Amino acid sequence: MNPDDTSKASIREKTQTGSIQLLYSSSQATLKALDRDEIEQGGPSSALVYKATDYTSRLMPTSSQIDSDGASSYKSRDKRRSSVKIDRRIYAQQHTSSLSSISTDPDESSYTGSSSENEDEESQQRENPRERWLKQAERATNSRGFNDFCVQKIRQASFGRREIEIAEQEMPGLVALRTRAKDDQPLKGAKVLGCTHVTAHTAVLLETLVVLGAQVRWCACNIYSTQNEVAAALAEKGYSIYAWKGESEEDFWWCVDRCINQDSWTPNIVLDDGGDLTHRLHKEHPDLLSSVRGIVEESVTGVHRLYQYVKAGTLCVPAMNVSDSITKSKFDNYYLCKESIVDALKRTTDMMISGKAVLVCGYGEVGKGVSHALKGIGAFVCVTETDPVCALQACMDGYRVVKTEDVIRSVDVVITCTGNKSVITRSHMDSMKNGCVVCNMGHSNTEIDVRSLQTPDLTWERVRSQVDHVIWMDGKRIVLIAEGRLANLSCSTVPSIVVSVSASTQALALIELYNAPTGRYKNDVYLLPKKMDEYVATLHLPLFNARLTDLTDEQAKYLGVNKTGPFKPSNYRY
Repeated sequence: MNPDDTSKASIREKTQTGSIQLLYSSSQATLKALDRDEIEQGGPSSALVYKATDYTSRLMPTSSQIDSDGASSYKSRDKRRSSVKIDRRIYAQQHTSSLSSISTDPDESSYTGSSSENEDEESQQRENPRERWLKQAERATNSRGFNDFCVQKIRQASFGRREIEIAEQEMPGLVALRTRAKDDQPLKGAKVLGCTHVTAHTAVLLETLVVLGAQVRWCACNIYSTQNEVAAALAEKGYSIYAWKGESEEDFWWCVDRCINQDSWTPNIVLDDGGDLTHRLHKEHPDLLSSVRGIVEESVTGVHRLYQYVKAGTLCVPAMNVSDSITKSKFDNYYLCKESIVDALKRTTDMMISGKAVLVCGYGEVGKGVSHALKGIGAFVCVTETDPVCALQACMDGYRVVKTEDVIRSVDVVITCTGNKSVITRSHMDSMKNGCVVCNMGHSNTEIDVRSLQTPDLTWERVRSQVDHVIWMDGKRIVLIAEGRLANLSCSTVPSIVVSVSASTQALALIELYNAPTGRYKNDVYLLPKKMDEYVATLHLPLFNARLTDLTDEQAKYLGVNKTGPFKPSNYRY
């Protein structure tokens, strides 16, 4: 693409509300197309080159939870297969809320928890990493004497490094960014404060940011999703990482604060998942926000909270909405959930899905992926929806659109995919048949009203890691997966290639916000332009040996597009 030609081109776009109009110009944030022959050969230059020295692409702004996900202390945490009765006298003292929600109050927290592997929970509680860290003599150090981290077991680092290397094999977008922008160092001087899932995939993103010049401090957005061996590998490499699987609520916020509060280190860019780090900065550390150039948010819940800040007029920095980018919503939300839901159900229940009656609540991108996956292996799927457009899509795709109360007594599996709260209530669960499996694939762990199940008249029985039987007084039981948290991150693995697409988008958003001239972005929420989405997609095509077709001059003129993109208008629905 000729930067001079691009500088003359602008696209006037509107947000959905029509209240904000900006010109998008990519004159300096140049995404250069290499020789197409090289792209087709899948060689070192098999994608677009991101010229990381120029950054002035203007992005389109969009229109616009106390969570106490503490350690659930009901006695089912003891690994016993026999039924464990709850003592009514100490019930109130033992139970702590384990919920997060999308609240109308932007000051409420919403961290959620999930788990990705089987571990000895009692051992983790007995050997708390935070307590060890607070004892100077017991504080762990890596092989080079570095100790600005807190992980479960630093000796697991070699295993974690292997996990990271495996993930890299199917994360071509991030690897390509390292190669193409390493010399330009687009994040030189950036101090990235991150709060995301701490997994092998995140480690590849984190190390990519470092290769591009950034310094990082990192904590987990989920109390159970951390891969301990990966956290250890990052600590061994010398990164400030505060995360371990099985954090309590107190541990969670301590880790967040440890990342924020470092005398010699002040963040100037933020990557968040769920909005808790953003919430903490706004509420507890507003003085630090003056040095922060922007926030990149990747989750639906976090984006909702950003819009709440905008509506209240309290958002203190520009924010980038990655959740609604094409490369996130159409790939991560659909394909990742489509592949991981079957894995999660098989690992937790060993059930035969074919022939089962399944209720999927919500038919957005996540609901579509879940429904298509289960229908494809023989399940009878029906859908609930509030949006008439999504409901019509479900009908056209061959699903019955029903009300929950009309089918709840007969279905074998219930899966929430809404990002909302109280989608499945106590009343619904009272009506479920014996053995019904209940799980969540949305975001917030209040889609299923787990709090309503924490009552003395119900018995909880832990049958395996992240699987509880909730037993009624008449003997009926339901199978609750991951205490209502994300089933795929709790109980299965996710495809690296899909995460690479999302992570590459996040990296570009960080680069754009960090290098944008002062004043370009107001304290609002912005979307990535179509050109960025196309660039991220192009980075991943060589893995599939995909060969793009070139438009002729005549064809490009007929369509009214540039031969090198963007190929679709901003309002195009893929």
